[in-house]
Amino acid sequence: MPATAFAPAKVNLFLHVGAPAADGFHPLCSWMVFASVGDEVASRPAQAFSLEVKGRFGSGLGDQADNLVVRAARALADRLSVPLLQQAISLTKNLPIAAGLGGGSSDAGAALRLLRDVMAADLPDDVLEAIAADLGSDGLACFRGRSVLAQGRGEQLSEAPRLPDLWGVLVNPGVAVSTPAVYRQLDTDGVFGDVVPPAAPTSFAAASDLVEWLADTRNDLQAPAIKLAPAIDRVLKDLARRPLARLSRMSGSGATCFALCAGAGEAARLASDLQADFPNSWIAACAFT
Repeated sequence: MPATAFAPAKVNLFLHVGAPAADGFHPLCSWMVFASVGDEVASRPAQAFSLEVKGRFGSGLGDQADNLVVRAARALADRLSVPLLQQAISLTKNLPIAAGLGGGSSDAGAALRLLRDVMAADLPDDVLEAIAADLGSDGLACFRGRSVLAQGRGEQLSEAPRLPDLWGVLVNPGVAVSTPAVYRQLDTDGVFGDVVPPAAPTSFAAASDLVEWLADTRNDLQAPAIKLAPAIDRVLKDLARRPLARLSRMSGSGATCFALCAGAGEAARLASDLQADFPNSWIAACAFT
């Protein structure tokens, strides 16, 4: 049997984005959490390296040579000073593509952890973290896969407040959104946020406390993303009218939106109601950690 690793979906509870610096990159401040739904990476010994992509959204991936799992494996092989790893990797894409869920970065992080284990490589986390960070702005956070406050380009991580038991629903309307295009629209609009971390307690006792606190935060990419993909606005307006959705917002650069709920039962009921009303959308109830 192949060894497997879980690659959880990343969700931005808030995402504040500042004006671009001289190098063109935007500073940000974001609270990233990770869902109980995600992709799966599997690996087994083989004569040569290979990557098989399958699952509901597997056909949506482009050139496999540029896949973050492949790039992670190549970087790990370079670190170990060996030819490309003799592993057959299988990636099951359960998450939508270009969806604001950090799917590619999370897949890469899971692959790095898995390959280290199956190859019995004596590499500490900080070595793998350096590889993950080089793969993208949220690569380091997705490698760790737990609640964290991200600043800078997303690579400066610090401890986030302790989460309460937290449940919600993810909704993707079936449209892919280009992150560079969203940032270009943000620059055109010229509406940037304050990236100083908002004052927060060290922990939240209940989901209702967190929802109340998050009401004073935002996702600065939401408005420009809606201009490129109006389906996002339709999802958010629908969520706003549903009592089970205590707070709704877009994650990352979109198009996936999320709703926070009072508990697991409420999340399951909301997901069921939404699936009946939006049969062509990807919808999942989940816990956040």
